[in-house]
Amino acid sequence: MKTARVCFALLLVAFLAGCRAHMVSIKLMNTSGQSISTIIVDYPSATFGKDKLAPGETFSSPVKLTDDGPLKVQFTDASGGNHTYAGPVLHKNQEGIIEISFTQDKATANVNLP
Repeated sequence: MKTARVCFALLLVAFLAGCRAHMVSIKLMNTSGQSISTIIVDYPSATFGKDKLAPGETFSSPVKLTDDGPLKVQFTDASGGNHTYAGPVLHKNQEGIIEISFTQDKATANVNLP
């Protein structure tokens, strides 16, 4: 009976260790000296946004990639100009970090998805 309990416990631990969500952390960073606003991050199968990022401010959002497709970013600079950025193609169940840096005229991404 004791052996059965130990086997069951080991199976349960092995099962739980294999069950984890594949997440990507998307970090938005305003590296400019002025605010940016109306930030929209479109990734495969979903979208999130941020109303405003002050100079030097960062914002992070964990996302789960459930499909393949490109990363797209839109934002508005301090003068009201609209900008877009077409990023890399992302794939279902990837995990890692994407850092998106904003200036007043462009966005660039540092992608770390092993």
